[in-house]
Amino acid sequence: MTNLLSNSDARRIFLAKQGLSAPPNRALTKAGLLDLIHDLGFVQVDSIQTVERAHHQILFSRNQTYRREHLTALLEKDGTLFEHWTHDASIVPSAFFKYWKHKFLDEEKAIVERWRKWRGEGFEASFEETYDRVVKGGAILARDMKADGHVSGGWWNWHPNKTALEYFWRTGKFAIAGRSNFQKIYDLVERVIPAEFREPEVSREEFVDWACRSALTRLGFATHGEIAAFWDLLSPDEAKSWVAENRDELIEVMIEPALGGKPRTSWAFANFFGAMDTFPEAPSRIRVLSPFDPMIRDRNRTERLFGFFYRIEVFVPEPKREYGYYVFPLLEGDRLIGRIDMKADRKKGTLDVKRLWLEPRVKASAGRFEKLEAELERLARFVGVEKVVYLDGWKG
Repeated sequence: MTNLLSNSDARRIFLAKQGLSAPPNRALTKAGLLDLIHDLGFVQVDSIQTVERAHHQILFSRNQTYRREHLTALLEKDGTLFEHWTHDASIVPSAFFKYWKHKFLDEEKAIVERWRKWRGEGFEASFEETYDRVVKGGAILARDMKADGHVSGGWWNWHPNKTALEYFWRTGKFAIAGRSNFQKIYDLVERVIPAEFREPEVSREEFVDWACRSALTRLGFATHGEIAAFWDLLSPDEAKSWVAENRDELIEVMIEPALGGKPRTSWAFANFFGAMDTFPEAPSRIRVLSPFDPMIRDRNRTERLFGFFYRIEVFVPEPKREYGYYVFPLLEGDRLIGRIDMKADRKKGTLDVKRLWLEPRVKASAGRFEKLEAELERLARFVGVEKVVYLDGWKG
């Protein structure tokens, strides 16, 4: 018999899995931060700092005692976190590094052909020189090897040594030892990732089983496509095969969508319904989410569960933007209630609120605005500005 999961229960479970149901003021230690990232699976890294960089805001939205220096220590001193790719550049627990070796192998097979089309023949000319420089000289920034006269142009115009550094990072020979003004510092993996995380070797079968099992654990319920997309380490066919091979451990769950329509068939572990009461309700406060928050990474899943259509418009020409360059979703309890356009002006010491859009079914009540103002004050303190400034017409 197929089990039906109500939309409210689906939201409650998913928010808890995403770390958004725990008390947001409970003291977060460095060890607790590592546990939080482990439970999330990854935290996306992004350079845009309209208000705060994505990784810091993602963690702050879950716990407002989060300290940036703890994240730096876990990455650069303890080696218990590392940077690499999921669906995008992310911070990942080093406990998963042994599984990432399969991604390195996959990248090595695909990257040369792909980059030769991008860079042209001979793009690997500086590989040996760059590798030897790091082996003998230690950690390095790409700018330390930049050829005289080269004009940078973002990722599409890397100089030859930067291309080499990125190749060796993406294929697991180098790791990110730290960042300087957000620029990567590259070094040999064995100098960055502790030996305990680099072993033992795991087979392809063990890797696929871990990737699927760990993804479903963090999602709570998922289609095989969602399982594959979580880490972006597998193909949908590999996830589909894993589901077929592990049917005795899984049940079908029908997920009720937010806005009506046909329930969607997903998979969950067999004890799913027995554990439902262990997931608390999300706090009723309003929280500002990063556009790169893992809760909304899968835009289609977000729309099904929350009835909230969201697309980041960074790459949309300004005249064609529906909302704005970098607009933040607003979470209230278990509902996505709107979005807000704002920017931190660090020179003036202000968080400038440009525009608020509430969803059609959300009332613009005095109590809701009080909760929003309280959250914006918290965010301003975290960002390090003195006050929130509401610009003319911000309520639309």
